[in-house]
Amino acid sequence: MYHTINDMNPKEITLLEGFWRNRNQLLADVIIPYQWDTLNNRTEGVPLSHAVENFRIAAKELQGIPGGTIFQDSDVAKWIEAASYSLMFQPNHALETSIDELVRLIEKSQHSNGYVNTFFTAKGIEQRWSDLEMGHELYCAGHLIEASIAYYQATGKRVLMDVMIRYANLIAEEFGPEEGKLHAYDGHPEIEIALYRLADASDDNRYRNLADYFMNIRGTVRNKNGSINADGARKPKSRWFESDYFLADKPIRSMTEVNGHAVRAMYLYAGMADQYRRTGEPELWEKLTALWNNLVQKRVYITGGIGSQSHGERFTVDYDLPPDRGYTETCASIGLVFWAWRMSCIDVDSRYADMIEKEMYNGALSGISLDGKAYFYVNPLEITPRIATFRQDMEHVLPHRAGWFDCACCPTNIARLIGSIGKYIYSFTDTHIFIHQYISSETEVPLGGQNITILQETNYPWNGEIRLGLQMQRETQATLSLRKPAWCDAWTLLINGTDWNAWYLEKGYITIDRKWVPSDTVVFRLEMPVKCIQADSRIQGYGGKAALMRGPLVYCLEEIDNGPQLQELLIDSKGNNKVEEGLIQSFPSTTILLDGYRETVRVDNLYEPMKQNERKQVQVKAIPYFQWGNRAKDQEMRVWFRIV
Repeated sequence: MYHTINDMNPKEITLLEGFWRNRNQLLADVIIPYQWDTLNNRTEGVPLSHAVENFRIAAKELQGIPGGTIFQDSDVAKWIEAASYSLMFQPNHALETSIDELVRLIEKSQHSNGYVNTFFTAKGIEQRWSDLEMGHELYCAGHLIEASIAYYQATGKRVLMDVMIRYANLIAEEFGPEEGKLHAYDGHPEIEIALYRLADASDDNRYRNLADYFMNIRGTVRNKNGSINADGARKPKSRWFESDYFLADKPIRSMTEVNGHAVRAMYLYAGMADQYRRTGEPELWEKLTALWNNLVQKRVYITGGIGSQSHGERFTVDYDLPPDRGYTETCASIGLVFWAWRMSCIDVDSRYADMIEKEMYNGALSGISLDGKAYFYVNPLEITPRIATFRQDMEHVLPHRAGWFDCACCPTNIARLIGSIGKYIYSFTDTHIFIHQYISSETEVPLGGQNITILQETNYPWNGEIRLGLQMQRETQATLSLRKPAWCDAWTLLINGTDWNAWYLEKGYITIDRKWVPSDTVVFRLEMPVKCIQADSRIQGYGGKAALMRGPLVYCLEEIDNGPQLQELLIDSKGNNKVEEGLIQSFPSTTILLDGYRETVRVDNLYEPMKQNERKQVQVKAIPYFQWGNRAKDQEMRVWFRIV
């Protein structure tokens, strides 16, 4: 394991022309302004946010009662973080001025003791910490802390970070193992990963110790007013909201199966990884790997979606992954990126970067439209709109993206993921460079006593050629590791135009040890055939079906290309396929044309004895899953289809 891996913040990465630069340009030009208008209640035809208005009320610049969810402050926090990353990508004076105004409101709303929360400010801060299970106070605090760090990194301005340090100091005064303090934790993990980040940013171990406390006490005491409080005032709504929903039914060192509310779980496991990075405690790593194995082997969709039940937005049991009723919240996929990245910084194993890639191009990215103005909260793998809009057990599945939500945690979350994408590309030690993601970019890392510039150019994920340039002042002995994606079975590697065979595979990374000289070039070509992927037969309803992948992209069938009744289509797994480059809503895409059949069964009595049904030959068209639902609303879609 590598315990001294250095990761990078987005400011240290320059995105070059390609998929993710274009996405970040959209973030700057469209997504951030659209979300700012929406947070200020200026977008027509969508639910009112109230998020900025709530801070105006808390700052006593506006009369009224806070609106929205109890955790509405977190929408503001995630927007600030996303906007800060956008400033790192592209300076924008008007945007910075808007953030400064928002920071002014947050600072003005802060109480003299350091407390910041619009909901409990209105309710009366003497009631703070009165509902730690569902009040989300520490959750909101965590997101505001993360926002403050990102804004400081982007601009050098400390005002918001100083505000949040005062708040963190209050939390440290009121929570902890000492007598007279609250022995409790938040029902929604987030404060822990924020405090670890704050400890690093401020070089103050108090915040690290407080994060450790919140991690270690979880599942060992009964929270006030919570579902695990035996004599509390509130009873759980149902079995789905017992202590395991809050990831509080057992201490973290007793956890072996992913459970509970999917987003809470991902943030908690990310916190566990942060704790391990600072302590190196073997038992923590043992549990983290057990949890990871349980997730990837039994409880994750092919797209990277997680959380298969809508009630409680939660995990259920192994192999329960229904394609049409699954919840697969966008925020849960984003949370899995956070956890996977921390695991990768502990143990550079390609399976963690593979999962990040799966989310980047599938499970998380499907949560936002190509134009940046509409969102999925839930990301189904199959939908028939006329059924989904009628059935109560599918009421969570929208047949098209929405402009906003009453509970709008996902839009600002996907914005901050897009803005921070650069941090997931590289990591390094004094003698070793790791390339985890293939994204056109440029960065500089200290290596062998000098700074090395890495230039990466690629048209990934549309094709698999990656070109690397290494610029340095003098030759140096160093190791370069290139992730071999799990989907890739064949590749070629050239250094300075010549085949290079002196590599070895280490934990999924093609590793090169050599003496590098100025202007060395590396070309890594990954073959990208179209693949039919089968599922474990223990998953209900997947028998006789396959999904389609090319490179990192999961593909789907849409009604707009193939007509209605997609369940009648069969793909010839041994037939011809053709990959075509093109555009979907003016955005680059690759579509796949396949040989297939349409088997239409129409009977007089609804059910009749089996007979040989006629199959009509058809050409089936598949598009990348993350691009579905952008050309027409309320269309059928499916990822899994029958094969012959």
